[in-house]
Amino acid sequence: MSNEVTGAALARVDQSIFDKAGKVLAVHLSYSSRAAQRGRTPAFPSYFMKASSSLAASGSTVERPAGTELLAFEGEIALVIGADARRVSVQDAWSHVAFVTASNDLGVYDMKYADKGSNIRSKSGDGYTPMGPVLLPAASVNPAALRIRTWVNGEIAQDASTAELIFSFAQIVADLSQQMTLKAGDVILTGTPAGSSVIVPGDVVEVQVDDEAAGLSTGRLSTTVIEGTESFAAFGNQPKITDTDKIDAFGTAAAAGIVSAITGKEALTDDVKEKLMSVATATISGALRKRGLNNVSVDGLQATKGMRKVIGTARTLRYVPGREDLFKTHGGGYNAQKRVIDAIGPGEILVMEARGEKGSGTLGDILAMRTQVRGAEAIITDGGVRDLDAVSALEIPTFHNGAHPAVLGRKHVPWDTDVAVGCGGTTIVPGDIVIADADGVLVIPPHLAAEIAEEVVESERQDTFVFLNVKNGNKIEGLFPMNAGWKTKYNQWVADGEPEF
Repeated sequence: MSNEVTGAALARVDQSIFDKAGKVLAVHLSYSSRAAQRGRTPAFPSYFMKASSSLAASGSTVERPAGTELLAFEGEIALVIGADARRVSVQDAWSHVAFVTASNDLGVYDMKYADKGSNIRSKSGDGYTPMGPVLLPAASVNPAALRIRTWVNGEIAQDASTAELIFSFAQIVADLSQQMTLKAGDVILTGTPAGSSVIVPGDVVEVQVDDEAAGLSTGRLSTTVIEGTESFAAFGNQPKITDTDKIDAFGTAAAAGIVSAITGKEALTDDVKEKLMSVATATISGALRKRGLNNVSVDGLQATKGMRKVIGTARTLRYVPGREDLFKTHGGGYNAQKRVIDAIGPGEILVMEARGEKGSGTLGDILAMRTQVRGAEAIITDGGVRDLDAVSALEIPTFHNGAHPAVLGRKHVPWDTDVAVGCGGTTIVPGDIVIADADGVLVIPPHLAAEIAEEVVESERQDTFVFLNVKNGNKIEGLFPMNAGWKTKYNQWVADGEPEF
């Protein structure tokens, strides 16, 4: 092996380490706890790059740029390559790592939208990759049993073990070496566990990595946040906060103060679900209307499974009108349509905005089958469906706007996922509760789910009482709605156990 990084055991991070770092590579998702927060577990690692000029030593400061709000920390374990690696095997990869140390993958999420996935502006600022303070020799630690902790102002924020890694450090090194030569001195940030969040000027963030069995520790890597005085110039992108980026920065929708898929799942408890599923959609519609919510139905769709009722939280996919050049850049490969279907899971319903366009399919039997295999509750589209007979034969219910033999690109470009969409005349936000059967598709705001569930069970009970009395020959006057006399009879009927008559 050539170009070996040399250094004594437990050497400290200093400028010489930064000078040797030709590139800084970072993993998107690698800890199971973080993947659970994001609602997706990748099959393979994916990466982005940070500028080597973002490297900094322990005790440094980091600016939150003027005009921004969402500077976030991510405590991580950094690997320092010790010998060039090109197309190395997983079995051999760890031998190419010289040191392990603590790092902080800082990023300003106000600029993430402008990066279009590259993270160049959001994560490559000066001081955005502090490392240290001590380098642990890779040969002396167990990479599968390292502990990483992060403190903010002395309070623990992250505490995890590499035992929960989705991808081993060796796999990450080997995978990266397939396409590029990892040079001695290069740095790899290996991802962060759950618990990262937004920090503000004055906060002190500390990260530490330990091999407790070996008695080795990096010590605490300390970084202090300061307020920047320079705003972004008008000739470049300006800071902008989106709900998605805000959730990513804070770690969860609840921490960000945003109703999202996570909030919807929390609202749809087993008790709430059972109550909502026990009543007619018309009853739920009435409860929503009483609260001033009239435009909460997805209209004009057909159901492949007749009257079968489904309920779940919305995952959304938006198609934009077909344009040949855009389809070339967004329609092929692992596009937004395939990504959301691969990420959907139990308790979720795929909702697709197709603008009511019937002149093309929005999915066919293969992707419908994948949605079913992923455990989703249903598919809803206000566009057409290809292979309708095959889709109808699947177990998963599909609500659609008719059959069409044409492929996606004739009318649609799959554009983005987990954003607010318009489907069948109403707006659906990721995490909204959707309940559907052949009588209709309704959207329930998560924060109203529990109170509506209580109300509709009582309303349905009253409707049953009225129906039985009408069936028994009673006239409508005074019964529907019930006057005082009928309410007395109703209360007695409930006390008697709601008998048939």
